[in-house]
Amino acid sequence: MNQALLFLLLLLGIAVLAKNNSLIFAVALLLVIKVIGADQKIFEVIQSKGINWGVTIITIAVLAPIASGAIGFKELTDAVKSPYAWIALASGILVALIAKGGISLLENDPHITVALVLGTILAIALFKGIAVGPLIGAGIAYFAMRIYEWISQIS
Repeated sequence: MNQALLFLLLLLGIAVLAKNNSLIFAVALLLVIKVIGADQKIFEVIQSKGINWGVTIITIAVLAPIASGAIGFKELTDAVKSPYAWIALASGILVALIAKGGISLLENDPHITVALVLGTILAIALFKGIAVGPLIGAGIAYFAMRIYEWISQIS
């Protein structure tokens, strides 16, 4: 039994204890792929494309009420009359811009990725968080790193 398999089993145990179905499903799927020996090719594809797939799936989920007709132009015009809608609009723009920097950080900086993934796993398992953490976390980390570099240069 190798280190990766032990780590996945530990994560599965944490997921079961935390009763987090998303984490249980994710870890179980990875375990099955690993046990059947398809991990070399599949994991490479998941690592290189998985974040984009996840963003696409989340985008589909967000757009589904528009596609179903539950949200239309009437709701859009009603929403712009609310100060909360303007706050939500600004928040959506801000988080998308922050997360943009996180994609390159996740792709190019493996030691930061490990810390972000571990933080996300802990948040999912212990606090019933949602697994969008790595991307948003990477964006926040990227932004904070740029601020740190800027402050370091002017000091």
